[in-house]
Amino acid sequence: MKNTINLYRNAFPASQQRASALTIGNFDGVHLGHQRLLEHVVQVAGQKNLIPSVMTFLPHPREYFAFREQRPELAPTRISSLRDKITALSNAGIEQVFLNRFNNQFASLGAEQFIEDILVRRLNTKWLYVGVDFRFGNKRSGNIALLRDASSHFGFEVETLEDVLDEQNQRYSSTELRNALAFGDLDRAKSYLGRPYEISGHVIHGKKLGRTIGYPTLNLRAMPRCALRSGIYVVSVKGLDGQILPGIASLGVRPTVESDGKVLLEVHILDKTVSAYGKLITVAFLHYVRDEEKFPNLPTMIDAIRNDERIARNYFAVHGL
Repeated sequence: MKNTINLYRNAFPASQQRASALTIGNFDGVHLGHQRLLEHVVQVAGQKNLIPSVMTFLPHPREYFAFREQRPELAPTRISSLRDKITALSNAGIEQVFLNRFNNQFASLGAEQFIEDILVRRLNTKWLYVGVDFRFGNKRSGNIALLRDASSHFGFEVETLEDVLDEQNQRYSSTELRNALAFGDLDRAKSYLGRPYEISGHVIHGKKLGRTIGYPTLNLRAMPRCALRSGIYVVSVKGLDGQILPGIASLGVRPTVESDGKVLLEVHILDKTVSAYGKLITVAFLHYVRDEEKFPNLPTMIDAIRNDERIARNYFAVHGL
């Protein structure tokens, strides 16, 4: 159930009318493990008359350190855009999100300073829910023992969570979700997310090549280092005409017609022409068709697109929307 959510970027409110029930993490993808964790935060917040809250980071700390050490290959790919993450947190019942820019200043913050300045003074935390191996502060010097010592002094509770396991007793993990998306394994990704993998965005103007070959597309910018494998997908689209529409989409750099390397999501709606510039749409990825290819010429590319369309129509004939 989606609710109103307040997003604070760095400038956290110095005082709250109601105190926070807080959990801290990256929440990339907001998979089923995250969802169970958030469900507990919302439940406890209701019992204690607190605001269910999340503190998260941009960029991912691992991404920050990878680029700082000039090892970009160690940076994790991104499962969710910030918009999609906030939407998923809101759907889980979270009412406020504290988005912290992860930079050198934050990475240098001492563990005691993090507790006193951020958790206590800025966020008015009265109940904190973190993993048993949670580390924080400069050089990861803070741990659960330090939090428990501080909690008695500052008047907040600390609860630790165990790993959330799936039906095979495996830990839900954003890393495993990234692996599934990297292989285009949408069924496995759906089993982690509890829903189809989605990307949302505003429709932008493109080169309009699609309409000249009979396949007009809605174009969205994909986030940098998107975790999903580049390729052709059967998709459904929400956000247009109040209904779900069937489509076929290409995620990638369009090597046949472009050389700038920018990742674009192009969606062709089946059997319907829509005017959508500027509209916010959500694209759900239902079935992986093939890898992105560089074709020798336009006719060869058009033949491939026609075959992709046939595959999409067959998919919807069997599975529906």
